[in-house]
Amino acid sequence: MERPVLLAAAAALLLLLPGAGAAVTRLRVSANFECRATADSTLSRPRCRRPARPGPPLEPPALALSRARLCLPWQPCQPCLRVRLALPAAGLGDVRGLQLNFLELGSNRAGWLQVWRRHWAPGSSPWQVQFDCFPVESGQQVLVSLRTIPDRGLAISRSHLVAAEPPGPVFTHAWVPEARAIEVWVPEGPALMVRLCHQLVLECEELPRPFHQQLTLPPCPQVLVLGGRRVSLPYEFLVPCLCIEASYPRHDSPRSKHCPFHDQPATYGPELWSSVRFHDYSASSKDQMAMVLSASCPLRPRATLCWRETAAETAPCHDVPNSTASEEEQVYTLDKVDVHPQLCFRFSYGNSSHVECPHRPETAWNVSVSARGLQLHLHLTSSIPAAFSAVLCQRRGGQCEPEAPLYTVTQPESSAPGELALLLPVQVLGSCVLVWRSDVRFARKQLLCPDVSRRHFGLLGLALALGLVVTVLLLNCRGAWRPAAGAPGGRPVLLLYSPDSEEHLGLVCALAERLRTGLGCDVRLDLWEAGGVGRAGALPWLYAQRGRVGRQRGTVLLLWSRGSTRLFRRWQVGAADGTPGDAHDIFGAAMACLHGELGAAGCGGGWVLAYFSWFCSPRDVPRLLRPLPTYRLPRQLPGLLGALRGSPPAPHRCRGRAEGLLHRLLEAGAGEGSPRPPRVAAGT
Repeated sequence: MERPVLLAAAAALLLLLPGAGAAVTRLRVSANFECRATADSTLSRPRCRRPARPGPPLEPPALALSRARLCLPWQPCQPCLRVRLALPAAGLGDVRGLQLNFLELGSNRAGWLQVWRRHWAPGSSPWQVQFDCFPVESGQQVLVSLRTIPDRGLAISRSHLVAAEPPGPVFTHAWVPEARAIEVWVPEGPALMVRLCHQLVLECEELPRPFHQQLTLPPCPQVLVLGGRRVSLPYEFLVPCLCIEASYPRHDSPRSKHCPFHDQPATYGPELWSSVRFHDYSASSKDQMAMVLSASCPLRPRATLCWRETAAETAPCHDVPNSTASEEEQVYTLDKVDVHPQLCFRFSYGNSSHVECPHRPETAWNVSVSARGLQLHLHLTSSIPAAFSAVLCQRRGGQCEPEAPLYTVTQPESSAPGELALLLPVQVLGSCVLVWRSDVRFARKQLLCPDVSRRHFGLLGLALALGLVVTVLLLNCRGAWRPAAGAPGGRPVLLLYSPDSEEHLGLVCALAERLRTGLGCDVRLDLWEAGGVGRAGALPWLYAQRGRVGRQRGTVLLLWSRGSTRLFRRWQVGAADGTPGDAHDIFGAAMACLHGELGAAGCGGGWVLAYFSWFCSPRDVPRLLRPLPTYRLPRQLPGLLGALRGSPPAPHRCRGRAEGLLHRLLEAGAGEGSPRPPRVAAGT
């Protein structure tokens, strides 16, 4: 839908909603034709519109003046001069507009107003115009003259004396928040008519039902309060334009009004946005966000974009830079937006704000991702022609950092809505992908991490292969691996690692399980003792386990990987700065412990380092740690088991049979779609 149609629909809605059509924000010109108005600096620019309920027409040519009251927001009411005029349609030729000139004779204060007809139609109905209204002081004489634009010789002048107005009635009030009401006291003397109302520009409008009429003499929506009495007036919402108005119970009585909350945002802030209704029109356009506000008060909040990480209403909404929406007649629009339920408007007024998201839960496009071999397959479905971009990213510190290159696919404007596909290479295990609509200015990037269920078969195959190799070694060489007499179990093993990926973590758990069940080792693993780590803390838990392993002549097994190298370098930087990060991190605490032992003894007694060949290489082991006994898995698995048991390695025939079985299992797992590790020749 085009923007003019949207604005027309929104305006129609505002006129139908109770209290919304009267929300005037400037001085007002009413005419029976499409018009626009301009004025000099003494008058704020009036708004020109057709009257909702036109009164009886004047007989042209005519210029009528009458007294009125101008009640601007947060200012005391003052007298003003209302102007009504009528011009005949015939005999004016190509008249495009008219000009009213005002002169306050006592002070020589002058001003002018011009009203232009947007569309000229010869032979149309007479012009009927009303202007509310020219501010004037009480007791002053005002001269008003009328001429046409261009001047066709028609000139009308009138003068009016604005009589002095007697002072309005006096009252006092108090806010009773627990009763959601305002108490009004009337002093001894004549009775007063009092009411609560919402101050607009030219009038204070009555509250909506059922708050519009209380304890009153029908049909007047006010309360008659006798002198010396009080009354409690309930309200629906505490808003800045909520006012108390009092008058004497007679026709055209002077009025007194007080608006106690307009300058107290801390008081009305919690209820301000509850009084506003939001109407979402974003579904009418493929790339425009649009919302219409209808409120009790003539608010003009500022609207900007923000995005939520989740659909929950309590989720924080992050601001989008340079995304201020345009506003016209309470209609807020922003173009070039990928409309999404989590890409929202943040409305700000004073020191309070409110987030309103599109009311439509579905999106114009969807994407799914799947892993196929060493590629990610993006499947896009879109109901609108659009362009989409994607980029691989790696999770680091709670963020996913994009990595070049950028991949883009476009659905042409002339094509029918349908499906698109995009293939991305998988650079490393655990890769995620950011996808967004790239043919708009504002779009929320969607993060997808591929379903690695197919890759779980590879992980399962690797763990199964490792377990079977250990079992074969134990069965074929049971004499060499039998626990020492008198020992209830094998020697304790403290297993340390860096949590790089799901595959590496699975191998760590598989190795720990086989060491415990097959070799009889007392394996200490933080994953199995999460409660103890949480109660004691990473550093105390690690040092307690290291002391226990040392006393029982056990081994600390450090499983190395490329991720361990990155963490080790980060730990070294922290240690050099005097702020090592070893208080909350098991790996950092282990490096601090190992560094202390290497420095004291010159070698890491009781420490063993091992790495899986498809997650690491000898070059990844830091030079500082190379003096430690190091084993490459799976090729040197028998040697590692011997080191943990404290006995010589298994015979060569056991080693050869186990490695041959391992390679056959790994090759079978790779054929089923698992990530295939580098091929290693048996016996090398």
